[in-house]
Amino acid sequence: MRAVDLIHKKRLGEVLSKEEILFLIQGYVKGDIPDYQMSAFSMAVCFQGMNPEETANLTSAMVESGDQIDLSEIKGIKVDKHSTGGVGDTTTLVLGPMVAALGIPVAKMSGRGLGHTGGTLDKLESIPGFRTDLSRDDLISQVGEIGLAVAGQTANLTPADKKLYALRDVTDTVQSIPLIASSIMSKKLASGADAIVLDVKVGDGAFMKDLEHARTLAEAMVSIGTHSHRDTVAVLTTMEQPLGRAIGNALEVREAIATLRGEGPEDLTELCITLGAEMVMLAGGATSVQGAEVKLRKCLEDGTALEKLKQFVAAQGGDERVVDDPALLPKAPVITSWKSPADGYIATLHAEEIGRVAMRLGAGRATSDAKIDPSVGLVLQRKVGQSVRKNESVVEIHAKTREDAEQAARELDRCIEIVPQEVKIPKLVLDVVRATKDKAENVDKTAGESQSTGKKPATENDSAVDFRSARGLNSNGSDAHEAKSDAQDAKSGTQDAKSGTQDAKSDARFDNLLQSARDAMEKAYVPYSGFPVGAALRLANGQVVTGANIENASYGLTNCAERTAVFRAMMQYDIAGKDRIVEIAVVADSDGAISPCGACRQVLAEFCRPDVPVALADLKGDQLQTTISQLLPYAFDAHQMDDR
Repeated sequence: MRAVDLIHKKRLGEVLSKEEILFLIQGYVKGDIPDYQMSAFSMAVCFQGMNPEETANLTSAMVESGDQIDLSEIKGIKVDKHSTGGVGDTTTLVLGPMVAALGIPVAKMSGRGLGHTGGTLDKLESIPGFRTDLSRDDLISQVGEIGLAVAGQTANLTPADKKLYALRDVTDTVQSIPLIASSIMSKKLASGADAIVLDVKVGDGAFMKDLEHARTLAEAMVSIGTHSHRDTVAVLTTMEQPLGRAIGNALEVREAIATLRGEGPEDLTELCITLGAEMVMLAGGATSVQGAEVKLRKCLEDGTALEKLKQFVAAQGGDERVVDDPALLPKAPVITSWKSPADGYIATLHAEEIGRVAMRLGAGRATSDAKIDPSVGLVLQRKVGQSVRKNESVVEIHAKTREDAEQAARELDRCIEIVPQEVKIPKLVLDVVRATKDKAENVDKTAGESQSTGKKPATENDSAVDFRSARGLNSNGSDAHEAKSDAQDAKSGTQDAKSGTQDAKSDARFDNLLQSARDAMEKAYVPYSGFPVGAALRLANGQVVTGANIENASYGLTNCAERTAVFRAMMQYDIAGKDRIVEIAVVADSDGAISPCGACRQVLAEFCRPDVPVALADLKGDQLQTTISQLLPYAFDAHQMDDR
């Protein structure tokens, strides 16, 4: 077998066997195959691609090139999470404690930041005393004791990937889906997890700039995981703007602590709940995604996730006091801000460029040997879609020197766009890719394997993945939730509802808001009717305000949940102006979704635009979506007062 013959074969677009791929990888690691031949092979793959079987075999060969972590001593299903990289991505620091708090073991190998993307190890090491150089025995012992450990990768983990990636970086062969997928998955498989959740970032601040290529990458990685007998799910999420608000190591740790207290940014919390639910499901910790989300929210509310973070920090030598007092984290000596040049709305926050601004402040590395300053970075005080006034602070700059801060402010001028018209808040979770049961079973039969784990590999011609969007398609490709909604409408015989309402489950943006309404419902005071209702309003500034119904012995003096929420918002925010209401969710302990009363409709019409969406739900999950104008087409307004 000769390398030149295999290069020729791939250049012609032919399929390489498992033995041929193994020959190439082993020969390259040993030094028998020179860089120039492996460069030619990589370029041939860039042009001709690889089928799922080849990509899986390439991944396996890279896994076998070095150490493989055996986590079998740890009881339970070990679930790992990997992000393809972004700006402000603090999910591991939040997800690890949340999932571990539910009794699911998390043994994670993480890396360091390079360029505009941050690294989990760098963030954790901003905690005084925190160490990430755990041995295999230390990692296993710690997970057995507290359920969570995060360590740096061993030097000999997938050496073939390290060597091949360095070569691809200087030969313009990075942009190849099979090579990217095998690079990511080889490290995940070698790290020993039983199941893997992938956060595939899409957009300006991500490696994959468009949804089509990101979806292809996600499908390839799920196929590799399935082929290797690991349950794998990929969630595609937007990175058009930084995640959360903090960009910088100690700043992101502070934000992670706030999130575990239930006080973090809405987008970071939503993403952690989404990814965490997939991890819990793969570990068998819940029977439904919704059930997993409820458990995760509860561990945020009751403080068990925050307590798990404290245990985790202490176990790895860190100062656990930072969890109670984040002021103990490193602080930058200079804090200034970038201010809005005009009234308007945030239209663009260029994630990659903002990440590079933070890197140049010292929060990241331009080269692998550069030193990190844990104290510096940026904090976004407004996100895309939110309103801003002239001279209002938009970005807080944390710098070593006044000169650094002034330079960062000048660079931010090119990263932020403010427009006079309203801007739609971008959707966070775009799509989900899973392996389907029927395809996995076909894979198992074709391969002639009988795995006691029940995890199925992919066939050569089948990627063994099923692309399911956030709308939740059923096996026939139809939207089961919409069918359920239509059936409800037909039963009620309300033609307007049938034509004018949609299923709120089909729009993932309402999930968190509905949960906030459910939480508010628990605070209802209903000793007379026994009929609790909760409402939640999302404002243009990103804040969520909730309310519950408060009864009086005289029913006429009862205050409904919707009005309670509106009046609370009115006291705290300018909801008649810049902080207007943009979304509404109402949940009731009823048989099917119910509509607000006439008084509440009138109050909502006073403070909401006619097209503001409203989600109505019951505790069983039945949901309808409508708008303010559909709830009250002819609302009383000030013009009618003038006519009098």
